[in-house]
Amino acid sequence: MRRPPIADAQPLKTTTYPSPSSPGRPPPDALRGPRPVEHVWHVSVRNAPTDRTLTDAEWATVAAEMVAVAGIAPHGDEHGCRWVAVRHAPDHIHLVATLARQDGRHPRIRGDIPNMHTAARGFETAWGLEPMSPLDTTARRAPATGEKEKAGRRGLTEPARETLQRAVRQAAALATDTTDFLNRLRDAGLRVREHHNATTGAVDGYAVALPGDRADHGSRPVWFSGRTLAYDLSLPRIRERYEPALTPADITRAHTRIREAAALLARAGRTQGAGDVAALGDLLTVAAAVSPAAVRDKVRAAATRFEQASRVPGARTLDGTARTRLKAAARALEHAPRTARGGGAPAVLNLLLALLEAIEAATAWHRAQHHRAQTTAAAQAAFLLREAADLTTTGTPAHTTASRTTSRTVRVTPAPERGPAPPPTVTGVPPRPPTGPHPGPGPGRSR
Repeated sequence: MRRPPIADAQPLKTTTYPSPSSPGRPPPDALRGPRPVEHVWHVSVRNAPTDRTLTDAEWATVAAEMVAVAGIAPHGDEHGCRWVAVRHAPDHIHLVATLARQDGRHPRIRGDIPNMHTAARGFETAWGLEPMSPLDTTARRAPATGEKEKAGRRGLTEPARETLQRAVRQAAALATDTTDFLNRLRDAGLRVREHHNATTGAVDGYAVALPGDRADHGSRPVWFSGRTLAYDLSLPRIRERYEPALTPADITRAHTRIREAAALLARAGRTQGAGDVAALGDLLTVAAAVSPAAVRDKVRAAATRFEQASRVPGARTLDGTARTRLKAAARALEHAPRTARGGGAPAVLNLLLALLEAIEAATAWHRAQHHRAQTTAAAQAAFLLREAADLTTTGTPAHTTASRTTSRTVRVTPAPERGPAPPPTVTGVPPRPPTGPHPGPGPGRSR
């Protein structure tokens, strides 16, 4: 979003409070404990073009409520963070705050965006504004700041949550039942804790811990339940993805299965496809694990990007006509990894191009359902796989992706939807998407 010159900005409200504990010092310098690397909180709040123009007083009310529910400056809290709201256009405002309370403590802002969406719905009802689309809760769970700092102290390349997410997702992608799933977790070297139903004794949940990751001065492991790790890694969600064990006749060349699945997904109707994209996400996870070293990082990055595309907003059943073929392809890669690794560059390229066809079909399906976040995630995954294919044929990547940060947006009301683009027929090599990440609406953070 292009910002106008400062001279054009219209400040709505600036809230600053005295800091009795550290007078004269900026809040970040007065924090108790380590100062965060990213200490600026930035959110934009926007209403729909079809809504009436809100007055400055109404936008000031919105601003005060948003920073309160976000945990920045709760109502009646004299020690809240310093913040400012700026309106430089009729339809939106920007909120900026310093992530340091006046009493030297860190603010509690986890879950700020969902809380702000809830507050936005209240304004829509009270003021007769156009209702916004439901909040998409399928985004990847990021490690908290404390988890990142702990990984740094231990000399780890990533927080424990990231390592556990990848290991659990790979086990879930290949499991045929709950026992198989839990055994795969143990075989991967994770600590596993089962939760049993008090009445039936059946397993109805699980938690995992990384060996050596402990809390309370080393007295107990740090456990993560599946639901805590990711939206789709709870045991009920994983059970929806089980497929029976395959017979030897089912283990055919993986790329053939993938291309068959891509053709079916391209023809999927509005109510079909949730199971297909979930199975495709599982397949990418397995492909990343068995890919040759030269392209493994790219395929792993593509699998990570596709995670959100594998989770359909609000879907509780995983229906899909291509699901069985994609699960068969994943099992083929597990039992016959030479399909990808032993046939040299041509075999690897064949597999990557087949995966590209499937991801392009998934992108088109999400676009037709108005799944904006999932469409963007799938397009980014396709771009990374195209880079892996280029690396396979030339030995050097043809493109590099540039990182981009955007401000988070909480919509009071959404812009009108455009009509869905018809899913293309997938034939041959899919077209190359534009370089760089695809911008999309929805919450985004800039600190």
